[in-house]
Amino acid sequence: MLQKLKKIDSTIIWILCFFMLASILLIHSGIQYSPEKFAGSEMKMVIYYLLSFAALVVTSLIHYKLILKYYWYIYGAGILLLVYVSFFGKVLNGSRGWISIPHLFNVQPAEVFKIILIITLGGILMKQNKKLTFWANVIPLSLVTLLPFALVMKTNDMGNALSYLVILIGMLWIGDIKNRHALIILLLIAALSIGGIKSYITFHDQITTYLSNTEKGHWLDRIDPWLLPEEAGKDASYHTRNAKIAIASGGLLGKGYKQGTMVQTGYVPYTYSDSIIIVAAEEFGFLGVSLLLFLYFILIYRLIYIGLECGNKAGPILIVGIVAMFIYQIFENVGMFIGLMPLTGITLPFLSFGGSSLLINMLCIGVVLSIKVNDEVTDDMLPSTESLQLSKRTVL
Repeated sequence: MLQKLKKIDSTIIWILCFFMLASILLIHSGIQYSPEKFAGSEMKMVIYYLLSFAALVVTSLIHYKLILKYYWYIYGAGILLLVYVSFFGKVLNGSRGWISIPHLFNVQPAEVFKIILIITLGGILMKQNKKLTFWANVIPLSLVTLLPFALVMKTNDMGNALSYLVILIGMLWIGDIKNRHALIILLLIAALSIGGIKSYITFHDQITTYLSNTEKGHWLDRIDPWLLPEEAGKDASYHTRNAKIAIASGGLLGKGYKQGTMVQTGYVPYTYSDSIIIVAAEEFGFLGVSLLLFLYFILIYRLIYIGLECGNKAGPILIVGIVAMFIYQIFENVGMFIGLMPLTGITLPFLSFGGSSLLINMLCIGVVLSIKVNDEVTDDMLPSTESLQLSKRTVL
């Protein structure tokens, strides 16, 4: 065990420790406008981090291929969780996607399913010894992804649902998809994106009427500030408008810790969770945000480096899925406050308040560290019980 612990990437651990400190400080500042309502959030985050670090260490010591062997069972359990929560889940922030664990935290199965999807797609792809074909591989993998995508969209959680598609694209790429198939998929995504945006703008009135009549007007509040900021209502654009003001007012060096005007007066919602980057931008300025983004870059670089150094097929496949997930979450969270992406309820990895999101992100890091720690085994699967018995009989 000690030999394995010595192989854990120390750079990654130091970055996570810095994120823990930054998260606690930013959360403490972000709740000052209503300290009674959010009392104890910092200490809860400390507990979440301690539990998550323990989960990271345990995961890094478990051989990742043992997990891959049971990917269909894990996938099935995840789907059952999503089905359950879509009907009986607790509603928070307009999304019926939570399971409440008394005295601990609310678990969001959509967050949990990210690592489940990565494990499932990785388990399927590691068995392929040739280029992926469209009907035999791409379509089945897409269906495996679209089922949870549809279930999560049903709970009004567009942010996490889109992360599944990004994970699929990344893992198809590392799984050695044919160039023409990759081109077709990229062109299809581009066509759907451009066509969808143009259709939304052109038929905005009709879409508004339809969504209002079907009690789905919350989608307008997320998309209008992104595509039609001049036509968006004051309530719809309240979050993004104030976020942009806070970012701009931070300037180069920021206004100082707990001195952010927009943050400390409560004009920016969810500064302890989804909007935590706004706290950093207003109080520590461009340099503070740049430092955080630089550390994300180093973290992702180290994950990719471990994948490049891996001596087997399964490791890089899993790592690309995890890297794709992190890149999407960072880009979406930061981009939605500067007008690059639609407003979604997605957390900033390792910084936003939240037990389930932090735990899943740390488990993903634990899987990567497990790949590094157990890289001495280069075959595609661990020896089966039958092969071990055969070897034993041969030696005897």
